Amino acid sequence: MKKVIQKMSLVVFLLSTTLIAACTQPLGAVESKQTASITETSIKGPMDAKEIEAFADPLFAEKMKEYNVAGSSFVVVRDGKVIVNKGYGFADKEKKIPVDKDTVFQIGSVSKTFTALAAMQQVDAGKIDLHRNIEEYLGGLKIPNKTGKPVTMYDLLTYTPGFELPDETTFTGPQYIGQDISMDEFLPKHLPTVIRPPGEVYTYDNTGFLLAGYAVEKASGIPFAQYMDEKVFKPLGMASTSVRLKPELMKRMAANYYNTGEQRPLEGHAPTDGPQGSIISTAEDMAKYMIMQLQNGKFDGKEIVSQKSLDLMHTHQIFADDIPITTVGFENYFPEYTNGQHVVLKGGNMPGHSSLMVLIPEHRTGFFMSYNNDSMVSADIYKEFMDHYFPETEKKAEPVYLPLSEADAQKYFGLYQNTRAYWTRNSITYENGSLVLESEATGKQKLRMIHPLLFVDEEGEKIAFKEDKNGNIKYFYYTTEKGVNLAGESQKMEMEKTYSDVPNTSSYKTHINNLSAFSIMGAKSGSKFDPAGTMTQGEFADALIKAEGHYVMAGSEDGLRQQLATGIPTLNPQAPITRQVAAVMIQNLKQLEPVATSKVTLQDTADTWAADSITALVSQGIVDPDTKVNADGSFTFRAKDLLKRQEASALLDLAFGYYSLPIKQ
Repeated sequence: MKKVIQKMSLVVFLLSTTLIAACTQPLGAVESKQTASITETSIKGPMDAKEIEAFADPLFAEKMKEYNVAGSSFVVVRDGKVIVNKGYGFADKEKKIPVDKDTVFQIGSVSKTFTALAAMQQVDAGKIDLHRNIEEYLGGLKIPNKTGKPVTMYDLLTYTPGFELPDETTFTGPQYIGQDISMDEFLPKHLPTVIRPPGEVYTYDNTGFLLAGYAVEKASGIPFAQYMDEKVFKPLGMASTSVRLKPELMKRMAANYYNTGEQRPLEGHAPTDGPQGSIISTAEDMAKYMIMQLQNGKFDGKEIVSQKSLDLMHTHQIFADDIPITTVGFENYFPEYTNGQHVVLKGGNMPGHSSLMVLIPEHRTGFFMSYNNDSMVSADIYKEFMDHYFPETEKKAEPVYLPLSEADAQKYFGLYQNTRAYWTRNSITYENGSLVLESEATGKQKLRMIHPLLFVDEEGEKIAFKEDKNGNIKYFYYTTEKGVNLAGESQKMEMEKTYSDVPNTSSYKTHINNLSAFSIMGAKSGSKFDPAGTMTQGEFADALIKAEGHYVMAGSEDGLRQQLATGIPTLNPQAPITRQVAAVMIQNLKQLEPVATSKVTLQDTADTWAADSITALVSQGIVDPDTKVNADGSFTFRAKDLLKRQEASALLDLAFGYYSLPIKQ
C-alpha cells in the first residue's frame, strides 16, 4: 500500500499492488543456480527440513546481500505440518536483533486474502450474496457509478469493480500511528467513481478490498478488527496477528528500511482498520493460516471457511485469453515461474516491509516470507523455489506464429494506458508482419501473433488483447513487469478527431493528439486547441501533473507540486510560463541524466538555475519540433520566451508519453 510517489520505487507500488517493477530484473533474466543439482527429494517437493535448509540458507545469503535486505523470515508448510520456520539476518541491524519465527512484520496486501476469507465466511453464513449489489451490504453508503451496472462482492474480490482511481483510498504515513480513523468516517470522503462496467477489466484495486472489509463489518455487525480477531485469528491460534498496530506486537516488530539500507519510520494506515493492507503477523502465525488454506478451510478440527468458498479462492476466475490473473482474493503474476503447476499467491508491502505467500494446493505445499525493505528479493526466491522443488518436466513446444497483414493489424493501432498505473503508456503500430509495441519502459518490442487476441514479444512475454461487444480492440494485458503493466489491463484511448486550428501538416499535430487522448491537454475553447497561445505557470503545472501520472496515488499530488517547483526562484501560478521554467518543472519530476553520447551545448542565454535542466532534456531528445539540434550538438532553446501551447504538448508528450527515447534513469 503506498501513497506519495516522488520517484517512488515501483516495487513498492507493485507489491502494495502485488505487482512487479521496472527496477527489477526481467522475468526471464533471473537464472536459477539451484536446478542443476535437482535431487529425488526436491522433485517430490519440499519434505525434509535439512534438505530445505541446505537449499534455502545459501540462497537467502546470496539474495539478501544482492538486494541489501537486513532480515527475512521464511516458513515452509507441507501436508498440514511446518517443515522449516527460520529467520535470516536482522530484524534490527543497528541493535543486532535477529529475525526469528516470532518477528512481527507488516504484511501489506497479503491482508487482502484474509479479507476475502472473511467475506466468504459471510457468504457461507448467508449474510452476503456474492452476486448482488454490494451497496446492499454497506449500511447506506453509495458508490459513485457511471456505468449503470452495480458492483458485486465478486467484482471486489476478483479485482474487477471498475474504479477510475483504485488507489484513491490508499493512505499510509507515520502520522496515522496512534490515530483511530473509522471506515465510517473515511469512506464517504474518499470513494472513487466506477467508470468501467464491473467485471469487464482487471485492475489491481485497493478500494475494492477496503469496501469488501466494510461490507463484512456491516453484514456481521462486528467492527472489522474485532471480527478478524474473533472469526479468523483466534480460531487459527494466530495470537501474534492483528489488523491494528497493537503495542504488545510492535515491541517485536522488525525495523523498516529503505533499499539503500537506512532505517525509515514506521507508517500507519488510514482508515485504521485497513482490509486492503493493514495486518501485521509473524511467520509462526502465517504457517497456521497456510495450513488452513491447504486443508480445505479446516484447522485443528474446526471449519474456518467452507471448502466451496475456499475453492473459489484457489480457482482462477479472471483471465486474459489463456493467462490466469486472479482468484477470489489471490493472484497469479509471474505466470512463467509456475513451471506448469497450479499456483496462487499474494504479495504485500508497507513502506520498508514486504511479504510473499505462495500456495501450491495440489501439492499441499506453501511458503511465506517477510523482509524489511521494498526490494523484489521475494520474486527471486519464488523462482528458485519453484525451479528447485517443482521443476518444469515437459519442455514447452515452440508456438506457431500466424502471419499478420498491415490491413488486419489496423484494429490494434493506437495509444493505451494502464487502468491503474496511469503513467504506464504504450503505442502499438505495425512493421514487417508484426505489431510493434513501444513504451518508455519496454522500448520497442515486436509482437508475433499466436492467434488474433494473443501475441508474444521478443522476450517471450505474452500480451493478450480483449475486444468489446462490437469486435473492437479495447484492452490488453501484458505479462511483462516492465513499466508495471501487471498492475492492470491497459485501455485503448480514444483519439481526438481534429482541432480546427491544427492543420494536418503541423509538426505538433501528433503530440497534440496524444495529449488529448490521455486527457492531459485539450481544446482551449470549442474545437480550437490554440496552438500558438501561451499558458500560465499554473496551467502548465496542472497539465504536467496529469502527464506525469502518479497523481492517481492518494496523497501524491501535493508532493508532486512541491517537487516540480524546486529550484525555481519565483513561482506565480497566474504568471505566463517561460520555456526555461517549463523545462525545470519537467526535469524536477523526470530527474533525467544527460545522455553521455549526446554532447549538446546550449547557445542562448538561460538562467543558471535552468541551464542543466534544459541540457538534460534536449540530450534525451525531449525537445519541441522548432528547436533544432545542430550536427555539432549546439542548439538554441529560446529559454526566456513564453511557452506556446503546442510546444508544451511536444515537451510533455515526449517526456511522459509512450516514447522509448534514450531515457535512462
